[in-house]
Amino acid sequence: LYVVLDIFSRYVVGWLLAQHENASLAQRLIRESCLRQGVEPGQLVLHADRGAPMTSKTLSQMLADLGVEKTHSRPHVSDDNPFSEAQFKTLKYSPGFPDRFGSPEHARDVARTWFRWYNGEHHHSALCYLTPAVVHHGRADLVLAERHRVQLAAYHDHPGRFVAGPPKIQRLPQAVWINPPKP
Repeated sequence: LYVVLDIFSRYVVGWLLAQHENASLAQRLIRESCLRQGVEPGQLVLHADRGAPMTSKTLSQMLADLGVEKTHSRPHVSDDNPFSEAQFKTLKYSPGFPDRFGSPEHARDVARTWFRWYNGEHHHSALCYLTPAVVHHGRADLVLAERHRVQLAAYHDHPGRFVAGPPKIQRLPQAVWINPPKP
């Protein structure tokens, strides 16, 4: 399972299920995801593992053509992308995740349903309990402002229930990094 995950919004922008790892499949997924998301040259940093498809020369050339910067996990560190690892753990431990897949089509159906749920319904604690879709599509400030309005109304009606005082508006982080740039 190949997954392209926006680490800021946790939104799955692309995925592909294949029988084998393959550099050309990785290229296709990344190219199509960049086109679908309107990624401009110089706008994206792709953080990938060190698997053969992700370190291939053809993929590196395509990324350069797209203006995509590339970073890799450190050698011998399998979980260097905590966002991806967390997303895969959420997938594997979901109540509907089967013990086995009956066919490639069954696996694709499970993945399609799961990614739709993950992007549109799964509320992340690191995202102020918003869904990836709300954050990715730029609606976070509106939803957080509306949530705050409702909380303030509840506070004014029942201030005793708010032992920490009036609720404060929640804010998303300004940036999210795996390998932060050197100052």
